[in-house]
Amino acid sequence: MTAFFEGIADLFVNFLFWPLDQLRFMENWWAANFLNWMFMIIGAVAMVYWMIQLKKFNDAGEESKDANAHSFL
Repeated sequence: MTAFFEGIADLFVNFLFWPLDQLRFMENWWAANFLNWMFMIIGAVAMVYWMIQLKKFNDAGEESKDANAHSFL
């Protein structure tokens, strides 16, 4: 059973996370953090899109705002 878990650890450490290890040991800070910046940009764009959609539905008045409109209220 120990070999099974060591095999899983070997899979993740030596194969799946290998590209992230290469980024970690780079000398250039900007290149090493490129992946993080891309995730931050994608998250910011998604948040802006979500806020625009919420405003659109709020302005259309489609949401029921009664006290018993939602089961968790």
